[in-house]
Amino acid sequence: MKVFKIARLFLLLFAIHSANAQDDLMKELDSVPTEKVPASAAFKGLQICNMQSTKMTAKNEWYFLVSHRFGDLKEGINNFFGLDNALTRIGGIYGVTNWMSLGVSRHTYNKTFELSGKLRLANQMEGGFPFTIVGYTTMDINSSKFDENLYPDFKTTNRFAYTAQLLISSKFSEAFSIQITPIFVHKNLYDIQPGTEAKDQFLVALGGRCKLSKRISLNLEYAARTNPVEQKYYHNPLTLGFDIETGGHVFQLVFSNSQPMNDVAYFTNTTGKWKGGSVYFGFNMYRVF
Repeated sequence: MKVFKIARLFLLLFAIHSANAQDDLMKELDSVPTEKVPASAAFKGLQICNMQSTKMTAKNEWYFLVSHRFGDLKEGINNFFGLDNALTRIGGIYGVTNWMSLGVSRHTYNKTFELSGKLRLANQMEGGFPFTIVGYTTMDINSSKFDENLYPDFKTTNRFAYTAQLLISSKFSEAFSIQITPIFVHKNLYDIQPGTEAKDQFLVALGGRCKLSKRISLNLEYAARTNPVEQKYYHNPLTLGFDIETGGHVFQLVFSNSQPMNDVAYFTNTTGKWKGGSVYFGFNMYRVF
């Protein structure tokens, strides 16, 4: 009888030990850190309004882009609220990889061809790194005709202008995202009249997105020149927009004090003003293939 009692005691101790061991194992498994995953895109569109966002194209995706900026709204019916004087941008963007894309577009303004490259440097992570960081650069080629009498020393390289931008965004929630962007602009041809513009210009831009409904968001962006040489003719760009998600594409409605859409002109040659000046209505439409 004693043997059976001792055996039962050993079985009971073994069962308790096994249970404790299993609990310890489960705790160890629970304590193993889970792999962090990238946060979803801070912005739905490749642009906030006019400015680029940190959203990237996927590998092998083609984006077809059409944008219009109509004429000055303040002229009213005289130019049919701007519809008579539209500037157009048409272009394409290709996702070389999930972290790099290349683009080309043609603008009515100065008959400009704009080449662009976008490179993701870091991802915002769920429960981890709080920012998405993307490098963006453009090269403009002004293909309009230049008067030889006005520009006797004109060279082919004078047609080129460039921007370099660092896009830094953070998605705070499904409804709210913000982005800050330091910008450098260089022009080979610029107005050398005193107090007009500089060859090299620096700006700091701020943009944000606030979701209003399942398919509509309110976007806002502003860029401030840190070394303005003249405040009366060219102004800091301020743009208000709405994203409308419609299945295969994002449709953006925008109101801006800039009519040109290429980055060089948008950041350094904005002539409109929201208060007592010119405001331009337009849209961006992307279609992905």
